[in-house]
Amino acid sequence: MAIDPLCQQFGGVLGISPQIINGVCTLMTVRNFPVTILGRPSRSALTIPMMFSFESVDQNGKALCLGETVILPEEINPFISVLRHYDILVTALHNHWLFNNPGIMFIHFESIDEPIQFAYKARHAISVLIQ
Repeated sequence: MAIDPLCQQFGGVLGISPQIINGVCTLMTVRNFPVTILGRPSRSALTIPMMFSFESVDQNGKALCLGETVILPEEINPFISVLRHYDILVTALHNHWLFNNPGIMFIHFESIDEPIQFAYKARHAISVLIQ
């Protein structure tokens, strides 16, 4: 499926190549920090993901915009502060894996917004992440 210009621009703002998955503009990458699970190093996209998408664009150009990222404990409060500043809802903060080092968490966030505006807001939030 061809990637439309809005999806290309969404990816460009966040610096991630877009994909169309199930008809949805989706960005997926991984963070760059070492993690071990059960004492073994992991670089899996399941361990250190960062993902964004938008879909269901209405006649006013607003869409369902979603994000998820792995997050280090010391990054949580600054990241949430930026999201809250932009009225982006934090819908989950939880772990996926047990026996990991560092003690990574996963944060999910969402907004009804113009996709490019959401991308700029998300980029600002990402800028507070340590690595």
